Amino acid sequence: MKNKEKERTERAAAILALLKKRYPEPETMLDHANPWELLVATVLAAQCTDARVNTITPKLFSFWPDPAALAGAAQEELEEVIRPTGFYHNKAKNLLGAARRVTEVFGGQVPRTIEELVTIPGVARKTANVVLWGGFGINEGLAVDTHVKRLSFRLGLTEHTDPVKIEKDLMRIFPREEWGDVNHRLVWFGRDVCDARKPDCDACELAPLCPRCGVKTESRKKAASEGR
Repeated sequence: MKNKEKERTERAAAILALLKKRYPEPETMLDHANPWELLVATVLAAQCTDARVNTITPKLFSFWPDPAALAGAAQEELEEVIRPTGFYHNKAKNLLGAARRVTEVFGGQVPRTIEELVTIPGVARKTANVVLWGGFGINEGLAVDTHVKRLSFRLGLTEHTDPVKIEKDLMRIFPREEWGDVNHRLVWFGRDVCDARKPDCDACELAPLCPRCGVKTESRKKAASEGR
């Protein structure tokens, strides 16, 4: 077990070095001016592209610029604004709950601990980690979204598919000071190169380090679905 973790740590270091060359200054693709705006944008980004969220948030924040303002919004009005992001009913409900809790419990300020953040409606560990790093520069954990989940498994950095277990694996093999940027770099790489359905392995600088876990299985499933 120790040998396997040692091997993964060494591979993680090599992967990180290559990702740093490709993405020397990683950051979230969600436009935001403060931690509250990042929290709202991250909630809206669930099952939605960052690009689409960025077309919605300027209007949202012009109507309701802070938690107190949003706390007093009518759910129907908020739903109409965020409708293009999908799942707008649940997202509106969570955002209104988040605005009220931040206003009433945290004095209008987004809290700086993961324990407090996860008590806010719509905020689980992934969102909390995104807000802590992007809003405050705090590395408390490592956000595991669909890209991080997929790449971590393909690269042999974890054997798990559960985000909580994946996060624990990644936190052991990457330096704490890198956690937030590891998320951004893996997300960008997942979008640019290691696509869910068509990973561009021939053009991938990580290919020599990658065991391609699950890639062949995914390719067979895709071929079967296309009748090939």
